[in-house]
Amino acid sequence: MVVEDKASNQLDLQKSTDHPLDPLTLEEIKKTATLVKTKANLGEHLLFETIMLKEPPKDVVLSFTPGDFISRNVFVVVLNYKEEKLYELEICLDSEEIIKSEHIPGVQPAFMFGDLEMDFGQWETKMKHDPRFVEALEKRGITDPDLVMIDPWPISNFGNKEEEGKRLAIGRCWVRREPGDNGYARPIEGLSPIFDLNKNVITEVQDFGVVPIPPEDGNYAAKYQTQFRTDLKPIEITQPEGPSFVVNGNEVKWQKWSLRIGYTKREGLVIHTIGYEDEGRVRPIIYRAALSEMVVPYGDPTNDHYKKQVFDAGEVGIGRCANSLELGCDCLGEIRYFDVALFDMRGDPTELKNAICMHEEDYGILWKHTDNKIGETETRRSRRLVISSIATVGNYEYGFFWYFYQDGGIDYEVKLTGIVNSSALPPGVKPKNGTLVAPQVVAHNHQHYFNVRLDMMVDGRENSVYEVDTVTDPISDENVHGNAFSIQKTLIENEKDGVRVVDPFSARYWSVTNHSSKNYMGEPVSYKIAPGENVLPFHHRDAVIMKRAAFMTGHVWVTPFNADEMYAAGNYPQQHAGGDGLPKWMSSNRDLKDQDVVVWYTFGHNHIPRLEDWPVMPVAYTGFSIKPSGFFDRNPALDVPPSGDHCCEC
Repeated sequence: MVVEDKASNQLDLQKSTDHPLDPLTLEEIKKTATLVKTKANLGEHLLFETIMLKEPPKDVVLSFTPGDFISRNVFVVVLNYKEEKLYELEICLDSEEIIKSEHIPGVQPAFMFGDLEMDFGQWETKMKHDPRFVEALEKRGITDPDLVMIDPWPISNFGNKEEEGKRLAIGRCWVRREPGDNGYARPIEGLSPIFDLNKNVITEVQDFGVVPIPPEDGNYAAKYQTQFRTDLKPIEITQPEGPSFVVNGNEVKWQKWSLRIGYTKREGLVIHTIGYEDEGRVRPIIYRAALSEMVVPYGDPTNDHYKKQVFDAGEVGIGRCANSLELGCDCLGEIRYFDVALFDMRGDPTELKNAICMHEEDYGILWKHTDNKIGETETRRSRRLVISSIATVGNYEYGFFWYFYQDGGIDYEVKLTGIVNSSALPPGVKPKNGTLVAPQVVAHNHQHYFNVRLDMMVDGRENSVYEVDTVTDPISDENVHGNAFSIQKTLIENEKDGVRVVDPFSARYWSVTNHSSKNYMGEPVSYKIAPGENVLPFHHRDAVIMKRAAFMTGHVWVTPFNADEMYAAGNYPQQHAGGDGLPKWMSSNRDLKDQDVVVWYTFGHNHIPRLEDWPVMPVAYTGFSIKPSGFFDRNPALDVPPSGDHCCEC
């Protein structure tokens, strides 16, 4: 059953806003684009890369009460592709005034393909029929360009002078056996067209030599399977009285949690003003949480594979790649979907249906104890609130999941699936930097790095961050037998010390603490950030990617809040040489004690491909946890009721 009303969802996107953090509506996007086109005097050949809410200052948001006037400002990034100039604008929708219009030199916007008369399909067809590209295909025995599949990838920045100032992409190519099969099974190795995206032409066809096309199909779709398992019995998830959450516009209340759901084209899912009700008041925990950046660097040095280092948020836009989710496939149970308002490169508003899925799910035991002395057992079952979206970026799918628990804990998890990026090798050649997943098909070693920006607000805006290690106590009169161990807390006082790495051997975590708020035992309240799976880069420290994605080199970065510091690799990573974002901001060495702090958590998934990852990859899971640590005076889930009489007595 779907807890959703299509008509009301449509209305939600069109109606006037009720809260300062409500995402832009379709109407507001249309009005913004019209104002840019008619009042900004930037020319006719404009492509819109960003149209997003300029979030009001925290003081305005936190003091807002229903009925207050809401000023709606919009941040816009627009490109005049004929003049090859990029502009940032801020627009007040209420006064229809352009507050700021500034040319930003030396940077490139995230990917946009085509121009005002050409969509992506037409663009790809044009590129595939370029005479130079057709000639390179014929050398490989490929006679039908329409069966060729081109994925445009960012070209990175390796200091090539001839690329400076140009908006470029590099094409990765495959060929299908028939229109509906898995093109990634047949890589066209050694063929890389270079595109000028402002002129919509191929500027160069790089040909590293002919490699035979791999021979086998890699089809995974249902229509290609000859038989399916017959022993699966149905699983039905029902909630006869409906779900336990309450939704009011973008505000969600569930099991003492309160939060707001937002969305941007770059970040995708955004969670605002996360708080937990405790003894009658909602205590703030996180002001804003979202994916800041992600990058996928590959580890093969041959041909031009060394250029594979995609910033899927900053160079592509995770939000614009989101799927329309389907009940029974992507989501199961009593579902509440959220549609989102986006835009195309012309600035025209577009609607993405079912972009966000929210539901409850059973999560096993919440807490339990059997008192054998009196023969009584108390058990409580756990459930969690799930808020998720899924994006397709070329060959990969990424599922982004926020989990909220009844005990005050939060998990952030990324689910990775899709198809491993494939290249081809000659027969009989074994790769050093990858895995043969099919005859002549290699999946290269690579890593996935995600950085989540956590604008912390633990019981207020003045927070401090401690690194917490478990250490072995020295032998002493108090520790004669050597069995004692304790925790060692190190305050991160300024940005010079604000880059930290995981240490599983000390069970390291980080505690975000409010010294002005005390718990029952007189200690400052805190929430801890606990690592899950993680890794550091295996690239050489002087490699280009280490400069462009420096956030990979630390797992926790701490900065004071600055409304203009939103993305770990900087605002414009496309073709950027590096050094922007976190390293640049933190060079000023600002104070961090008792400040409005932002914690940037980086986690990585090291992917050495397996045969079992082909032809479509089973889900891999990675993420981290945010848990109360002295925030509550006792277990906050004591008041969760038993599931039934049989769960409270034995």
